[in-house]
Amino acid sequence: MAIRKILAVDDSPTDLANIKTIVTDAGFTVVTATNGREAVEKAKQEKPDLIFLDIIMPDMDGYAACRLLNNENDTKGIPVVFVTSKNQKADRLWAQMQGGKGFITKPYNADAIIDQLKALV
Repeated sequence: MAIRKILAVDDSPTDLANIKTIVTDAGFTVVTATNGREAVEKAKQEKPDLIFLDIIMPDMDGYAACRLLNNENDTKGIPVVFVTSKNQKADRLWAQMQGGKGFITKPYNADAIIDQLKALV
């Protein structure tokens, strides 16, 4: 699968800008959303090749957004990588059970983001 467009989702403007910079500098197109509900809508409209998704957000958390994305015909094939401050084994397991294909813990460095991109190509 060729990854060209990435949807980055985070309610923190700082974290969102950080991911966008890393991914843009790596040569990818980035669209953004600030909560789970917006993420689901943007995924349907933009058809990204990959989604970096925070878990703790207002309106709809990342787990619920991932479940919705995996239940929609238009978005169920899009890999979701959770990027979160949650770091317990249970969090990783729950993320995987919701359909997540990867898990990055904040704070992260650019290599962690790029490594996930390479792993899912």
